[in-house]
Amino acid sequence: MAERLKIALLTHSINPRGGVVHVLELGRALLARGHAVTVIAPAARGQRFFRETPCRVELAELSPSGSDLAETVRQRIEAMRRHLGVLLQRERFDVFHTHDGIGGNALADLGCSYLRTVHHVDKFADARVQAWEQRSIHEAAQVLCVSALWCERLRAETGIVAAQVPNGVDLERFSSRPMPDDSRVVERLGIGGARPVVLMVGGIEARKNTRRLLQAFVLLRERLPRAQLAVAGGASLLDHGSEARAFLADAAGAGLRIGAHEDVVITGPLEDSDVPALYRRADVLAMPSLLEGFGLAALEALASGTPAVVSRMAPFTEHFAEGDVLWADPLSPASIADALQQAVARGRHHEMPAVCRRFSWAASAERHEALYHAIQATRMPPPVRAEVSKPCTV
Repeated sequence: MAERLKIALLTHSINPRGGVVHVLELGRALLARGHAVTVIAPAARGQRFFRETPCRVELAELSPSGSDLAETVRQRIEAMRRHLGVLLQRERFDVFHTHDGIGGNALADLGCSYLRTVHHVDKFADARVQAWEQRSIHEAAQVLCVSALWCERLRAETGIVAAQVPNGVDLERFSSRPMPDDSRVVERLGIGGARPVVLMVGGIEARKNTRRLLQAFVLLRERLPRAQLAVAGGASLLDHGSEARAFLADAAGAGLRIGAHEDVVITGPLEDSDVPALYRRADVLAMPSLLEGFGLAALEALASGTPAVVSRMAPFTEHFAEGDVLWADPLSPASIADALQQAVARGRHHEMPAVCRRFSWAASAERHEALYHAIQATRMPPPVRAEVSKPCTV
């Protein structure tokens, strides 16, 4: 066992987003390795994380939400900076590790040396938000990425050499083994019955390609008329309202009914305990994304016995092989529809796919631990930079 570390993990939200899941699961795995872990996030008074954690939790109190994205981000940076400033008057941490620009800017303002995980880099229309994001990456002592794709993109676009540390999947939480509450969960949400169910996780977003997925679903219903599309989740600081309105207009134009037990079910944010049941009920997970950091939902679906349709592009092509998933061209609704139909015909699997066992939070925590100690040994130097080449494209 390596030397015990006192670790602060920072995240931007208490809601079920990929980066927040990463922080909570990494924290749990680091705690199991004997480290002292504190998870820090901004939250309104009375709020709590969507999922219980055995880690110590510090919540930075937020004032009412800002009028736009930039003000919302500014308020969260300020709340984190204020809370950390008080916390650091009474205790010290060996490692500060943030998973977003909000925590990174708060730490930079306080003069703390930190690691920054980049799941993917958003391009923000607001110049202030974009500047905060870039600052949090450039001022980090070490940048980590969850995929080779984003390591390469950062190297090419900024010259930063990031360390790759993959995600994990919780094989106790996600399995094909039915649970007593599964049927009650899907009935309450109006999903399933005798219908084939296409599940999409993450809400309606342009980067998740939900409008093309809807077009593919329309094509699928020409072959499977009773098919149902379930769009689950969607808690986000970003405004996806225009995408959602266009999605709803597309659905109405195609004659699709929206609501519980209808053609399309949009659940909105879910109770954390509902998610495994949805994976187990679905006939296929659809993830034809245009931009992802890792694609954890596909692993969670496979662990739950559900086939997954993913985009034939990185990062999916990094960790999935032929036979693990069904591939689709994300720019072609016809290609997505064909893959969905093949997945439904293939049916659920009962054996745990080998790819799921290659990614564990325990292994991720071990890799993080090694990086933490390496950074400590070098006293958190400035990030290593390579020669900047032309920006690469996905």
